[in-house]
Amino acid sequence: MNVHKLDILQIVQQKLDTIEIHNTALAQLLCRVIPSTCPFERNINLFGYLIMYIPPLCKLNPLYNQLIELRFRASCYLAQHHENASKL
Repeated sequence: MNVHKLDILQIVQQKLDTIEIHNTALAQLLCRVIPSTCPFERNINLFGYLIMYIPPLCKLNPLYNQLIELRFRASCYLAQHHENASKL
């Protein structure tokens, strides 16, 4: 059963790697949906003092590299087509 999970994960990773961006709407959607930084990283403060730091956990995600590369390709597409990618 573990072998099938790895096969499915590899298939999903390959599919994400092969997505091509051909229009602005898709590129903008990808830049909005995929965060540029890890949303889980947090500083927990109490009365102005740092109590706990939660490190970025995104790299534990097996699809992290593919998603970041996809967002990068979308951002590059927007930059090449003179869209304002910095707002996303």
